Amino acid sequence: MPNRATSPTAGSPVFSSVAVVVSDRQNAVKWYTEKLGLDHLADEDHWQTVGSKGRPGVLHLCQVTEYDPKGTMEPGNSGIALHLPGDFQKACAALKARGVAFSTPPTKFDWGWGASVVDPDGNEIYLSPGD
Repeated sequence: MPNRATSPTAGSPVFSSVAVVVSDRQNAVKWYTEKLGLDHLADEDHWQTVGSKGRPGVLHLCQVTEYDPKGTMEPGNSGIALHLPGDFQKACAALKARGVAFSTPPTKFDWGWGASVVDPDGNEIYLSPGD
C-alpha cells in the first residue's frame, strides 16, 4: 500500500497551511522559532510562516488587526498538534528551559504521553512524541 504522506493520488489534497491568529506577527515569529524551535520558512510581509524545513505543512502567523482592526484574540485550544522527536520528556524539558510555558506539563496518560504549551497570545498547542 502506498504511503499517502509521500505519494498523494491525483485529486487528493495535500496539507499546506493553517492560520494561527496572533496579536503581533514579529513577536510570534520570534516565539515560534526561538522558543518552540520551528524554522521561519517564509518572510513575505503578511505571509509569515513557520514549520519544519523539508516537511509538509506550515503555520501561517496571521495578525488579527490586519483583517479586523477591532479584532480580539481568542486564546485557548488551537486544535494544533505537533510531534516532538526523540525522548519526549527531555524535549519538553528543553522547551521549558527556553522559556516555553506549559498549560499541561508532560503527562503519561493511558494512551501515551502528551503535553500542551501556550504561545504569547494564549494559543494552546498540543505536543506528543513522534518523528
